Amino acid sequence: MMHKPVDVGDPDRLYMVTGGRSTADDAFDLVTLIVSESEPSTGMQSEYVRILELCRHPTALVEISAELKLPVTVTRILVGDLHDMGKVSARHPRAAESVASLPETALLQEVLHGLRNL
Repeated sequence: MMHKPVDVGDPDRLYMVTGGRSTADDAFDLVTLIVSESEPSTGMQSEYVRILELCRHPTALVEISAELKLPVTVTRILVGDLHDMGKVSARHPRAAESVASLPETALLQEVLHGLRNL
C-alpha cells in the first residue's frame, strides 16, 4: 500500500491562497460544523466559492479540508475569513450529556437482567 504525503500542495500556492498568513484562529476545531449563509459573490476566490458550495448543509471543518485537498490550517484560515465576512456560520456539535444525567448503573443492570429473562 502506497502512502502519499499529507501536504501535497505547492507552498507558493498555499501562501497565495491564505494571503501570506500561516496561523489560524483556534475558534474552529476539526469537528466544527460550517454552514453557508449566502451564495458566492462574483469575483470571489475559488477556494471560498468551493467552501460555500460544500457547506450548503452542515459540514465539518475536517471534511472541507479533505474535499479541498488543503491542510487543515489553511482551511481554518479560509473558513475564518468567510466567517468574518458573514458568509458562513459555525456550529459546534453538541457535547455529550454529563455523566450525572445518565441512568444509574443498577437500573441499567436490572433492565438487562429483565431482557435476558424474556
